[in-house]
Amino acid sequence: MDKGQLNKIINMKVKYIAMSLLAAGALLTTSCGDDFLEVTNPNGDFLEDYYKTDEHLQEALIAAYDPIHWPDWGLGQYNALNIDAEILGDNFLVGGETKNDMQNWHMLFNFEANENNTLSSLWTVDYSGIKRCNDLLRYLGWADESVSEANKKSYEMQARAMRVFYYNMLWHYFGNVPFYLENLNAPYTAPQYKADEVYAELIRELEEVIDSKVLPMRWSYDQAGRASQAMCYMMYAEMVMYQNDKDRYQKALGYMNEIVSSSEYGLNPSYANIWEESGEWTKESIWEINYEDGGNERGWSSPLAIGGTVMPTLISPNNYKGDDAWGDGWGFLPVRVEAYNKFSQGDVRRDATIWDLRYMDGMAEDQSYHLRYENTYLWLNKYRPRPENNKDATFDNNLNYNNNYRYYRYAEALLNAAELTLATGGSASTAAQLVNRVRERAGLAALSSVTIDDILNERDLEFMGEGKRYWDLVRSGKAASVLVPDAYGYRTNRWTEQKKYIPIAQGELDSDPALVQNEY
Repeated sequence: MDKGQLNKIINMKVKYIAMSLLAAGALLTTSCGDDFLEVTNPNGDFLEDYYKTDEHLQEALIAAYDPIHWPDWGLGQYNALNIDAEILGDNFLVGGETKNDMQNWHMLFNFEANENNTLSSLWTVDYSGIKRCNDLLRYLGWADESVSEANKKSYEMQARAMRVFYYNMLWHYFGNVPFYLENLNAPYTAPQYKADEVYAELIRELEEVIDSKVLPMRWSYDQAGRASQAMCYMMYAEMVMYQNDKDRYQKALGYMNEIVSSSEYGLNPSYANIWEESGEWTKESIWEINYEDGGNERGWSSPLAIGGTVMPTLISPNNYKGDDAWGDGWGFLPVRVEAYNKFSQGDVRRDATIWDLRYMDGMAEDQSYHLRYENTYLWLNKYRPRPENNKDATFDNNLNYNNNYRYYRYAEALLNAAELTLATGGSASTAAQLVNRVRERAGLAALSSVTIDDILNERDLEFMGEGKRYWDLVRSGKAASVLVPDAYGYRTNRWTEQKKYIPIAQGELDSDPALVQNEY
């Protein structure tokens, strides 16, 4: 498989006028503006003159996609999307060198975050993405006759879909956020919407994108990574289910059934293969965030440049001495023993999900690895660093693994459909048929009927380490009973409804005195 061809849509070099990515990250906060873009390009053209051609509009579109790569590291924090969500759940610990290593993660894990220890860079990343989507939508009005109506409509719907994606992230974590669909003028502030108001705006916007039927159900292989109709369907179901918006359950179920019955998608026969380099963009992949190790520009001095991901380094044991030894690995996200024990004997997902190094317990450090905080000898195997995943990086290899982030998979469409079937009055046996397709691949016996709890348990096993468990606990009402102090003294606080939205960073509060902090 030609990984370079696969990733070119997202990882091509962005020739975006007057846009230093680091400068963008520093400027694009709540009180962001677009005055710093009111410049001429290197050839002397004004923006209105530059953004007329199809080529230049595509540059702006790719720039709008670019912030999806930033969260794992950049703007002063590590915020790999799966780690941010998993540390709030019940399957993983935080780890790292000490409790002060990524202190904000440790405080979020223990439900004691504050304005100085929160996901501050994720806020900036998502508002940067929103601004770039807004930019493209403005530029489309300047297109000349060389840009076809079909292309303009496609660029518009991709930008609107990605704008919903960025806001969806903010809505999940922060809830009550500034909301705007056109970039701001002085004083560069926007009204702060309540979480329910944000949802109402986003779901209407997403429905318009879906109803336009402009985006293909699946992009061609060389365009993989763009927002598709199926990706929008998945985002829709995710948002509707998280909001418990029962009035839209039937529509969401229809979208899931459309994916389930589509010839474009299906389960990958091997669960373990999904996480290998050859398992990227299989028929199971509905949407992935592409990363590329070859020709990287990303490095310690350029964290937001194109290239690979640091996530495999984050989640690996330090100075591991095993058969495929490497010297790096920062020891974050060790797997809880209780999570390992959730899997039944014979469930092939267990070993594909969890890398079990407990045989190294008691071995000398020169034979095992350097133990870090909260070590369990269990690690996330799905994104484990493998030599083939960064062999083409030209420098700073530990930042440039080519592991794509699997965001939406066909298995999730099946389990969403099963849950929505029950929630809309469908039969337990019909729902079981959907769940059994997932279980069969896992090597488990079929069920004759299922409950919502059965489906949530199946989701826990199927998506462990993929950043979905915490949101499932919150939306199902189980968070308060599951996210409680543990036996080890690592988590000493319990989740309450007040913990649903994390604190807004102090820098954002300082930028806009009208912002109201989330109660936490």
